Amino acid sequence: MKEVLRTTDPTVIALAKSLLDGEDIDWFEMDVHMSVLEGSIGILPRRLMVLDSDLFMARAVLRDNQLPVTEDR
Repeated sequence: MKEVLRTTDPTVIALAKSLLDGEDIDWFEMDVHMSVLEGSIGILPRRLMVLDSDLFMARAVLRDNQLPVTEDR
């Protein structure tokens, strides 16, 4: 799996998941419990992961909707 999005904004995560669902792209949200452990003050980002084979399409969908996209490092 590859990271497609990293953010501390829960509304961005919700929108991204909805957009990916609409394109039948499977996703997995990481670090959800870490953000709860730190007291939900929003300092630890959550990551949205997709399958390697869906990465190109997932990035395109998010970019088309003006959402931040994690690029390869």
